[in-house]
Amino acid sequence: MKKAAHPGGYGGAAGTKPGRNATAKPIPLEVMQALDLPPFDHKIRQNSANIPEIWDELRRKYVVLTPEEWVRQHVAQYLMRHLGYPRGLLSLERGHRYNQRQKRTDLVALGPAGRPLLLVECKRPTVAITPAVAQQAATYNQTMRAPLLLLSNGLVHYCWRVDFAAGTNERLADIPTYAEASQLAG
Repeated sequence: MKKAAHPGGYGGAAGTKPGRNATAKPIPLEVMQALDLPPFDHKIRQNSANIPEIWDELRRKYVVLTPEEWVRQHVAQYLMRHLGYPRGLLSLERGHRYNQRQKRTDLVALGPAGRPLLLVECKRPTVAITPAVAQQAATYNQTMRAPLLLLSNGLVHYCWRVDFAAGTNERLADIPTYAEASQLAG
């Protein structure tokens, strides 16, 4: 299992390559904050309105680069490249209904049978992972019913195993690999 909180961090500088888009405004540093997740090769551009965008491998399009999106992209890449979550079984910003309201989850990993396995809620690095944030994710999970829940602001990561039958949550020390998550859920 991989650590749920990585002491010391991975750092990781990012930005556009020198010489590209030389006239474009620089991407704000607060968006490109070093996170406690491994860096990855990312593609960033400025759109016609001069707004920074990042290539989203899962949605196969450029999306506006916000601090939360920066975290979401890092978490998705970490799950795929380091923990073995299959790309085809990850869904970003998946819609679902809760109390007759349309909600969106940041990231959902599906298990081998196609049911939600891991629900991920991402926050910008400046947002602390508080009990209120955990409650928001748990509320979303009432309809998704994923047996694993991950909360991350890119700097701190918490993962829980949810037992719906017993009505309990068990905090995990590590973020499980896809194989481990599939076993935990089984």
